[in-house]
Amino acid sequence: MALTTTPARRSGAAPDGAPADAAAAVRAASTGRVGSKVFAGLSTGAGVLILVTLAAVAVFLLVEAWPALTASSEELGEISWFNGGSVAEYVGPLVFGTLLAALLALVLAVPVSVGIALFISHYAPRRLAQGLGYLIDLLAAIPSVVYGLWGALWLLGVVDPFFTWLSSTLGFVPLFADYQAPAKNILSAAIVLAVMILPIITAVSREVFLQTPRLHEEASLALGATRWEMVRQAVLPFGRSGVISASMLGLGRALGETMAVLMVISPGFLYSFHLLRPGQHQTIAANIASKFPEASGLSVSALIATGLALFVITFAVNFVARWIIARRAEFSGAN
Repeated sequence: MALTTTPARRSGAAPDGAPADAAAAVRAASTGRVGSKVFAGLSTGAGVLILVTLAAVAVFLLVEAWPALTASSEELGEISWFNGGSVAEYVGPLVFGTLLAALLALVLAVPVSVGIALFISHYAPRRLAQGLGYLIDLLAAIPSVVYGLWGALWLLGVVDPFFTWLSSTLGFVPLFADYQAPAKNILSAAIVLAVMILPIITAVSREVFLQTPRLHEEASLALGATRWEMVRQAVLPFGRSGVISASMLGLGRALGETMAVLMVISPGFLYSFHLLRPGQHQTIAANIASKFPEASGLSVSALIATGLALFVITFAVNFVARWIIARRAEFSGAN
C-alpha cells in the first residue's frame, strides 16, 4: 500500500489563511497608530489652547488698562467716581475688600462643607446620603442673582438682630463695633458668598472622602478606633489635598462674584476691619459691574485696570494652591 506524504512545511511558513490575518493585523496596528497620533495631537492642542487663551486674556487686559496705568493724576481726576491720585491708590481698597470678603466666606464655608461631606460619605444612610448629595449639587446651579435677591430681601432682616447683639456685646472689639442697620456690610456679603461656594467645596470633598481606601478604614476600626477616630486617622489625612483643592475652587468663585455682592453690600473705599459697619468695603467685580454701564474713554481703562488686578490675584491664588497641594502630595489619592 503506497503511502502519500505531504511536503514538509518550511520553518516559519504561515498556516492557511495567515496572510489575510497578518494583513488585517497590520491594518489594525496602522489604524491604532493613526488614532494615537490624532488623540495626542488633540490633547496637546487643547493644552496649548488653554495657555494661549490665558496669555491672550492677560495681554488684552494689559493693553486696555495701559492708558489708565500711564495717565497722570490730573487726567484720572476728571473721572467723577475715581478715588485717589493714581490707579494703585484706587485699586488698593478694592483689592482689600475683595480679599477680605473671599477669606471671610472661606472661613465660614469650609468647616460646614467638610462636615456635610463627612456626613454624606461616612455617617448618613445610603438613601439619605444620595438625596442629600443631589440637593447639594443643585445648589451650585442656582444663579448668583438669585442668591443676591435672597440675601438682600431675606438674609439682611434675619441677621440684623444677631448683628445688633454682637455689636452691643463685643463692640469693644473693632471687628464688631459700630453696627448700623440695615446689615449691608462686608460680613453679610461674606455669608452670601459662603452659601454660594458651599456646594462646590462640599461636592469635591465628598468625592475625595469616598475614595479613601477601604482597607485603611477597616484597619483603623480593627485597632479599636471609634468612627470619629477612624475619620481623623484615615479619611482626613487622605483627603487633605482634595479639601485644599476644593477650598481654592470656592475661593476662586468668591473672588470673582459680582451680582450677589453688589446687591447686598453698601460700597465704600476704605482699608477697614470693621465687619459690621456699612459703607466700608467694595469688591473689584461688584465695582466694575456698577460703574461700567456709564464708563467711557479713560474710565473704561481704569475699570479694566482693576480687572487686571483681579486676574493677577486669581492667578496667584491658583499658583499658591498648586504649591500647597504639591507639598502634601503624599496624602493624595493619586499616589
